[in-house]
Amino acid sequence: MSAASLTFDERYRAIDARDARFDGQFVTAVRSTGIYCRPSCPARTPKPENVTFYPTSAAAHEAGYRACKRCLPEAAPGSPEWNLRGDVAGRAMRLIADGVVEREGVPGLAARLGYSSRHLTRLLTAELGAGPLALARAQRAHTARMLLVSTDMPAAEVAFSAGFASVRQFNDTIGAVFGMPPLALRARRPAAPAAVPSPGAIDLLLPHRGPLDHAGLFAWMAARAVRGVEIGTSDSFARVLRLPGGPAWFALRVDAGGRMRLRARLAHLGDLPVLVARARRLFDLDADPVAVDAALAAHPELAPLVARIPGIRVPGAADPHEMLMRAMVGQQITVAAATTALHALTEALGERVEGFEGHDRLFPTMSAIAERGHEVLRGPGARIRAITGAAAALASGDLPLTSGDDATAQRAALLAMPGIGPWTADYVRMRVLGDPDITLPGDVAVRTGAAAAGIPADPRGLEAWAARTAPWRSYLTAHLWRAVTRPTDPTTRQGNSA
Repeated sequence: MSAASLTFDERYRAIDARDARFDGQFVTAVRSTGIYCRPSCPARTPKPENVTFYPTSAAAHEAGYRACKRCLPEAAPGSPEWNLRGDVAGRAMRLIADGVVEREGVPGLAARLGYSSRHLTRLLTAELGAGPLALARAQRAHTARMLLVSTDMPAAEVAFSAGFASVRQFNDTIGAVFGMPPLALRARRPAAPAAVPSPGAIDLLLPHRGPLDHAGLFAWMAARAVRGVEIGTSDSFARVLRLPGGPAWFALRVDAGGRMRLRARLAHLGDLPVLVARARRLFDLDADPVAVDAALAAHPELAPLVARIPGIRVPGAADPHEMLMRAMVGQQITVAAATTALHALTEALGERVEGFEGHDRLFPTMSAIAERGHEVLRGPGARIRAITGAAAALASGDLPLTSGDDATAQRAALLAMPGIGPWTADYVRMRVLGDPDITLPGDVAVRTGAAAAGIPADPRGLEAWAARTAPWRSYLTAHLWRAVTRPTDPTTRQGNSA
């Protein structure tokens, strides 16, 4: 069930049961103490008359509450609500997590969403209890807390890495949100942090809700890893990518305790919040797997699939523009063939980088693909022109493509481009927006998986049957992919785009 649709009584029962499934989906503010907590806080359950529920910690802070020192609500996983919601609030939260307010200010965020700054502030305050500046400040506080408790970085470096403009602003915000100065917050960490091997390298814990099909995620990434850019194994994934401050490298792995860890090396430490947000989206770490699994398992045809792979995730995208290129190159060819073509493109056009754990190439810029892609790409001329034309439109800004797009507008813009059909547009929407409710009825592997599961396999019948699983059709799609293919199978053929 969506947290936004829960009644007061349902939320109160969740906090009375200390139900960790709701951590990150709302916070509980207690008038008698002046603090706000995550739903699973072990403290005594407050009386109902003293409780106010807020959708975000920023809203609770704006109302005058400070974070609980016992449960640290800022350490909870992010809310799956922002992917479920395609409205302005959901789109704004995705863009704020990607650092748009730090780079472009509230006017830049408002322009991307099609509103004036004043109107956007009114909308977000009415919907989420806080305006864009307060929401961005909460994001910075969350990043700062992670760094304080997970690393030995000096406080000044933590401040600028988290996106604060000054050490004073950092001290004031941490004091206001957590009720203690930064060094006191660091002193409360449960154990010594992992050592930072060299300047610019950071090791962080990425909280998530279990179960997590990490083996499937690592296998998916390994099968599609582009040499020079990415390295995928059965238990790790690493890559380089461009961020606003320069190139960056990150690696994801699961530790002995089943926790997802991120190790990163950045050219500019201020890019850390953006990198964390993109890594979380890439591995779908803010999903609510218990809700997804329960909804899908309610259908007899899907119950065996869910029992075999609990906590399945839908892989996201580290870079929206790159994702479109990968989808277009991979249309109607095998995963192995697409990966070979992408490696050739990267080897010829990708910028060389050094000092990033054995990775030596960045994925080509859209300008490079637009100008020279025809020299490297192989296949029908119309297909090559479609890819280079889309790259040119992305490079010029004529085709906007971000994680904060309106889903309907994004799909229409993609379909208006030559060589992009429904499969590509919907696949990109699934991967870039994190839309949890996408069906790909024209996908060969999906149809084969549907037949194996006893679901109608013809596109029209599959689409009609899949409607029963809304709003989790993307997770249905992931299960059908896995029903007949190993995630590492290089012969898997996907896509039915024109």
